[in-house]
Amino acid sequence: MKIQDVINLAKKRGPKTVSVACCQDKEVLLAVENARKEGIIEAILVGDIDKTKEIAEKLNIDLNNYELIDIKDLSEASLKAVELVSSKKADIVMKGLVDTSIVLKAVLNKEIGLRTGNVLSHTGVFAVEGYNRLFFITDAAMNIDPDLNTKKQIIENAVRLARALDIEEPKVAVLCAKEKVNPKMPDTVDAKELEEMYKRGEIKNCIVGGPFALDNAVSEEAAKHKGIDHPVAGKADVLLVPDIEAGNIFYKSMTFFAKAESAGCRVQIGRTDSFCVCKIERRRKNEEKSISHRWSRIYRIESFKASDKK
Repeated sequence: MKIQDVINLAKKRGPKTVSVACCQDKEVLLAVENARKEGIIEAILVGDIDKTKEIAEKLNIDLNNYELIDIKDLSEASLKAVELVSSKKADIVMKGLVDTSIVLKAVLNKEIGLRTGNVLSHTGVFAVEGYNRLFFITDAAMNIDPDLNTKKQIIENAVRLARALDIEEPKVAVLCAKEKVNPKMPDTVDAKELEEMYKRGEIKNCIVGGPFALDNAVSEEAAKHKGIDHPVAGKADVLLVPDIEAGNIFYKSMTFFAKAESAGCRVQIGRTDSFCVCKIERRRKNEEKSISHRWSRIYRIESFKASDKK
């Protein structure tokens, strides 16, 4: 599956309603407008509408195509955007010109937030040249040093996201520094236990294997060279990193070194709606696309959770 396949899938399933928290931003408005024109989303713009109108006028964007809610305070605007999802008036929350911490605080609000009591995790979706499938890297942004049970829920979140993209049985590789269990390396022990949990039926709708080193998780040739015979070996869709440090470095390496397109999504089990803090980034050798270009393609992530499968 390629990014274009995701766009086509979103078009086929029809538009979803996105509530934009703090919409007064050029790149955000361009992204939303592009998505609307593609027929992927409808949007409710929440934020400083006076500033939004000024920006929209310069961009020749007709705001009559959107519902507008004027709230200038960043925290209040974020809370309202989240409330639109929790009240089923919107399907997805999109972060605008506001710190992630402020939006997360709204998402975690006990009264109108989106928490279900389960782990909230981040999954990066990557399209990498030379591969005919998407990669789901998790968790590079939310959970600092997850324990075994947290890793289980992180897998479940990523699997749900992958299944929303019609990957019926995602292959999950639990990544470590090496592919053999070493009691002195606790993450390898966790990896093997996660595989055993899958075998016992405690993790469903996917195939889990570990521990895997990165090379034998994504390259069939590398797996064959190491003599690894496993259904996930070389064919992984979901790459579970051991902690946030490994994940963050891996995530940014994919962005800057691997010429990969990416989108980030925060997900939790227990909801058919979602909270998305999204950014498309693209690097081509020494070329850096402008931030306007990167954000202008942000609409793609909206489709990732638009028609979630249970």
